[in-house]
Amino acid sequence: MTLADLDDLPADRAAPILQSCCGSSAWVREMVSRRPFAQIDALLDTADSVWWSLTREDWLEAFAHHPRLGEARAQSETTSLSRDWSADEQSRIADSTRDVRASLANANRAYEARFGFICIICATGKSADELLAITRDRLANTPTAELRMAAEEQRQITRLRLERLVGTPPAPVSA
Repeated sequence: MTLADLDDLPADRAAPILQSCCGSSAWVREMVSRRPFAQIDALLDTADSVWWSLTREDWLEAFAHHPRLGEARAQSETTSLSRDWSADEQSRIADSTRDVRASLANANRAYEARFGFICIICATGKSADELLAITRDRLANTPTAELRMAAEEQRQITRLRLERLVGTPPAPVSA
């Protein structure tokens, strides 16, 4: 799909495609309403701006559209494209040992118990060992700091997915 294709789609067809990039219904509605973008920079800048304008509940809705690290199913229903992207983003976990995967599952449970939502990490290119270390480190964060950290990770995931969607090679992830 090109950016022009996305811009030209009727709203009811653009919405589920954008939901594959970010599961927040408020984000999707706002992105659909702000089309056309015409340039990739406008798409990405708008995506960031809309994301940071959302509420905590909107962020939590987006997080629920991701599977836990090392798992395949999200808490909320997702599109097949979103499931495929999640599997690709977490593909390096499959290369890890059973012990590392079990430790990651334990870290996921500890994280959810502490913060009340799944651990969101932009996993693209990261090994299970890296994801485990990041998750353990983030357990030391305050709930407020961690929500902001998770939101930033979601922003990065969304940008990468938008770039994949419109056929643009993803730029290096930046904060």
